[in-house]
Amino acid sequence: MPEVCLNVKLISHSPQAEKLTAMAAKLCYSRSHISDIEDGLTPEKAADFIAGIVDIGHLSTIEHASYTFGIEGVSRTLLAQITRHRIASFSVQSQRYVSYSKNGFGYVIPPAIRALGDDAVKKFEDQMATIQGWYDDWQAALGGAGEGANENARFVLPGACETRMLLTMNARELLHFFSLRCCNRAQWEIRELAWRMLELAAPTAPSLFAAAGPSCVRGACGEGKKTCGRPGDVKSRLQAILKG
Repeated sequence: MPEVCLNVKLISHSPQAEKLTAMAAKLCYSRSHISDIEDGLTPEKAADFIAGIVDIGHLSTIEHASYTFGIEGVSRTLLAQITRHRIASFSVQSQRYVSYSKNGFGYVIPPAIRALGDDAVKKFEDQMATIQGWYDDWQAALGGAGEGANENARFVLPGACETRMLLTMNARELLHFFSLRCCNRAQWEIRELAWRMLELAAPTAPSLFAAAGPSCVRGACGEGKKTCGRPGDVKSRLQAILKG
């Protein structure tokens, strides 16, 4: 029953995502035919098209690019948050078909608990061990490992329990996701996930993600009186990603 750490991998993405979205924009604003829509579309011109459509808010054109991430070492608490982003596809490891009895369930320890010191971490780990015992007892009482036992024993598992998923979003939804979840006001776990995803996506299409992140990257903070007051830190982190 180990503690787990966040791991994110970019599984796949639209090839030439910048060119693809620029082609969509070009089609909307020129007399080009499908047969010649790529003509003269250099990387520089593609970047100009993207800057223009982002500036005027014609973001449907960037929906043609999509990204799929493999994510593990995150909690079921995070799962409850991220599935609120409904313009996305999720495939999540099932607690019904997967038993957590033999090797135990992995779990995430919140940094705020770790910051309290070793005694607090030990207390948290002991609580996870207690819950593991509850799970094992219920699974045994319900007939042992198997779909029927798993689906009911899982009710005692904590929000800290690890889950794994494949997540697919188009570029427009990714920008929306980053605008909400890269913000310092976002919950710590999903914020770190968002920044990891941005680190992986940005190099594939710098023009698409040049202004990714919370509202303070592009202007005034959208959090009003609840602002973290550290826009410089956010901008510096984004610039470090874009510079590679």
